[in-house]
Amino acid sequence: MSAAATAASPEPRLSLTTPFTYAIFRAIWIASVVSNIGTWMQNVAGVWLVTTLTTSALLVALMQTATSLPSFLLSMPAGAIGDLIDRRKLLLVTQSFMGAVALLLGTLTLLGEISALGVLAFTFILGIGAAVNAPIWQTVTTELVPRPVLPFAITLNGVSNNIARAIGPAVGGVIIAYYSPGYVFLLNGLSFAATWAVVYNWKRAETVTNGPAENFTGALRAGLRYVQYSPAIYAVLVRTFAFSFGASAMWALLSVVTARRLMLSSGSYGVLLSWLGAGAITGAFLMGRAGHRLSFNQRVLLGTLVFVGTNLGLAFIPSVYWLYPLMLLSGIAWLMVMTSFSTTVQLHVPKWVQARVVSIYMLVFQAGLALGSIVWGELADRVSLPLALLGAAGWMLVSMVLALPFPLRPAENLDFTPAGTFPVPNVHADIDPDDGPVVVMVEYKVAVADQPAFRQAAAQLTRLRLRDGAMRAGVFTDLTRPECITEFFYVATWGEHERQHQRFTRDDAVVRAQVRQFHVGPEPPRVTHFLAFPKTANIEVATNVENMQGQQ
Repeated sequence: MSAAATAASPEPRLSLTTPFTYAIFRAIWIASVVSNIGTWMQNVAGVWLVTTLTTSALLVALMQTATSLPSFLLSMPAGAIGDLIDRRKLLLVTQSFMGAVALLLGTLTLLGEISALGVLAFTFILGIGAAVNAPIWQTVTTELVPRPVLPFAITLNGVSNNIARAIGPAVGGVIIAYYSPGYVFLLNGLSFAATWAVVYNWKRAETVTNGPAENFTGALRAGLRYVQYSPAIYAVLVRTFAFSFGASAMWALLSVVTARRLMLSSGSYGVLLSWLGAGAITGAFLMGRAGHRLSFNQRVLLGTLVFVGTNLGLAFIPSVYWLYPLMLLSGIAWLMVMTSFSTTVQLHVPKWVQARVVSIYMLVFQAGLALGSIVWGELADRVSLPLALLGAAGWMLVSMVLALPFPLRPAENLDFTPAGTFPVPNVHADIDPDDGPVVVMVEYKVAVADQPAFRQAAAQLTRLRLRDGAMRAGVFTDLTRPECITEFFYVATWGEHERQHQRFTRDDAVVRAQVRQFHVGPEPPRVTHFLAFPKTANIEVATNVENMQGQQ
């Protein structure tokens, strides 16, 4: 009876607190809170310092560009490096670099040797460290908790940043008001030490890879190719850019609204950001309790609609007291939208390409913020501040239509476990991984009546071939034997073809099985490999049909 009762008992329900049961996630999360508080203190101090050093709204708006532009330039290389090199070591380097830059900026500020352009330059340099750090940091979460817990862990990462947003600006505003922005920069430099210490003590499991290693250029191409042939990822990128471009108006112009339109101090600016952070924390708990009732699509649409109201409120609300609840709602919407995008991306990619895809996602996000900041800041300078915010609100309202052609797709049931090692052809000599190109042909026999359905299924398999490394792929019919159909795919090198085997997942195997079900006859589909220009002289490649079993 006891055994039966145990077997019948339901699994523990996952919640927002579940990731904290994993010690390493808990330690890294706490350290990230400390570091993020320092970062938000730095953001407030930097923006406010530039606001007091110049009368140009464009220069103030360029602070957001200085933060975002490095990610636009370096996210993809950082993602490739993150998939090729030990992520723990990279995090130690980036945390040390950003800490040193912040300490130097603080020292120069206290000595009175800094200008508005100097603050922009240091912000850009800090952004370089953040650009390399960010995609690696995002993907580390997938190593700390199991896949079912990942959505909650990603939400908690957003909570970490927004706890910092609630505390950091307020603390930073007080320090600015009574002392100097230089002390804020120094404290930010010291805050990186907390994350560095925790990452240093993290005993990361060794990553075992089969087959030849990727080079940097090949890794970049593979990441771009994966996104190009992944409709779910492509949809997220389109929606992310549209949202971040419109939402950038709030981040870029909030300090200008506070100082120029409402004639308030840095303390009020910090309080507004604190309300924003408090809203994001509130949003996390709301999603933890009732988030399952809304799909990611619905969350993004609702959050975008709130931001339409945010931009309108910043343009026309006359009192800061009405802006406080507006910032609270904006914080809820921000966390709801950003965790929806981030979770969708990370649940739709396998581990081998994870940092690269996340880096492309972050590049698109930061590109939207950077370009939007320039556009709305320039519009505010040339026309008026309210008109710039009104334009951003109109953009976001129109962007909601993108939900129709680019919906966010569910990913809970995807299985990215490798499908298994494929048999390889018998060869009479070693093949250099750089030998190539390679052409693989798979010969099917399909009844003529079934061929329309076969072609539809084969189109999905062709997309997977291209996504996983093929440069060309397609399906051809033998004109003399209409029942004979040949699928082919062309790969640049033998090493890349071997990596294709490792990238093929169990979900992909389902697509392949749907294609193979149309094959008729006692023998499995015949697989043949052709290799051009081998470096090994007189190489002989033999196709072992019996062992291949149509596994390509």
